[in-house]
Amino acid sequence: MGLVLDEPKENDEVIKKNGSTFVISKDLLERVQPVLLDFVESDMGSGYTISSSLVKGGDCGGSCSC
Repeated sequence: MGLVLDEPKENDEVIKKNGSTFVISKDLLERVQPVLLDFVESDMGSGYTISSSLVKGGDCGGSCSC
């Protein structure tokens, strides 16, 4: 299984967990900790969910799933 969004750069944190590799900017990681990354399976499909302490911006507000 693999999910590739970007290649690691000099200022990235690389996290390996359960056979998957995740890359996140160190600056962003400091702002959003703690980060919860989970793989879920449901009737609608499967995929990763990500939640953190970072407040969502824009017109969306902080309580929607946009």
